[in-house]
Amino acid sequence: MAEPRERTFIMIKPDGVQRGLVGEIIQRFEKKGFKLVALKQVWASEQLLQQHYADLASRPFFPGLVKYMSSGPVVPMVWEGLNAVKTGRVMLGATNPADSAPGTIRGDLCIHVGRNITHGSDSVESAKKEISLWFTDKEIVGWTPANDNWVYE
Repeated sequence: MAEPRERTFIMIKPDGVQRGLVGEIIQRFEKKGFKLVALKQVWASEQLLQQHYADLASRPFFPGLVKYMSSGPVVPMVWEGLNAVKTGRVMLGATNPADSAPGTIRGDLCIHVGRNITHGSDSVESAKKEISLWFTDKEIVGWTPANDNWVYE
């Protein structure tokens, strides 16, 4: 395959974990053909979340976001594939579920912007930063799925 594959960071937020949607969200990425290279469940500290959402620190909702995100376990993941960042964002749907199309994760599975069940990197640069914040190099597993030739030319 001539086109490079990239990695993206996807995180299932506390509401997605509490509602039992982890399996369905993983299944959607697997069915699309992306490769899961890192996954864990953690109860994130406020300090880690402040680093993760640092670009939103000046926004009025920032304290509530950090408090909410540290209210329960989250499932951070790294997915790999062609155009993983862009396609991952499309699969998640708009940040506000009311603006998300049916068929997207947020369009199908949530209602309120404050409980939009997932986070996804918005650029390759953001993905690299987020991945390094949540995972060590040893936690990311390089491997080749048996169906790779059936997903990519």
